Amino acid sequence: MPASGTFGYGTEYAELVSIERLGAIVTKGITLTPWSGNPQPRVCETASGMLNSIGLENIGVDVAVKSKAPIWSSWQVPVIVNIAGHTREEYVAVARRLDGLPGVAALEVNISCPNVSQGGMEFGTDPFVAAELVSSVRREVALPLIVKLSPNVTDIRVVARAVVESGADALCVANTLRGTAIDIANRRFRLGRPVGGLSGAAVKPVALHMVHAVCSTVHVPVIGCGGIASSEDALEFIMAGATAVQVGTATFTDPRAMVGIVEGIESYMQVQGIGQLQEIRGIV
Repeated sequence: MPASGTFGYGTEYAELVSIERLGAIVTKGITLTPWSGNPQPRVCETASGMLNSIGLENIGVDVAVKSKAPIWSSWQVPVIVNIAGHTREEYVAVARRLDGLPGVAALEVNISCPNVSQGGMEFGTDPFVAAELVSSVRREVALPLIVKLSPNVTDIRVVARAVVESGADALCVANTLRGTAIDIANRRFRLGRPVGGLSGAAVKPVALHMVHAVCSTVHVPVIGCGGIASSEDALEFIMAGATAVQVGTATFTDPRAMVGIVEGIESYMQVQGIGQLQEIRGIV
């Protein structure tokens, strides 16, 4: 499935990609009101990856419900809506608006957003704050909840346990790593903001380690995310315990990357005589 923020609302790629071949569509983050995002430039290429500082630019939940949900409901592939907010109340309001809406199969809760009530700290960096957020959303909605964890923590397993105990049905591991790049010729940051999110091949070993650690800690499905660009990459995450995988940066260079990964996994299974992925899931 696509990583949130790399596939738009799914509608932008529907004519380029055989979306029905995917496990699900994950939308870009949707908030209570439209967000304009961060100042330009927002993307910067780095060694084996990229930095982005999009700032969760989006159309807001009301417009998404009116203009996107009718399209989602016509698809056979499930649509998972990523939700975000500045406060716990904003998350809950967005979740309520989407709960039971035709075309929405699940919610992915992005806990890597700044928490304005906690001095700008990310929800996902404090297990207690993360647990409170997930618990608040869980009480209000019946939809399955996937919580997307931040890798920018001392021990991701502690946060994983906290949100699962608070009602998360599955986890996505993990979001981007914080990073910075500087333009030495112009003596300024390469992004409109000093800090961006690092993604791509550079983060894969870190993400793979975190997926294995989380899968060894909790007993809910874990979606692996971070630097996956080939079927070999995806199979590593599955062997580390991932139930599914998300692909992000690779889609920017090849919109069909995800379909190619699906086909590559199928080919690997045929050659290896594997009937179901469960046979190799978590095998290491």
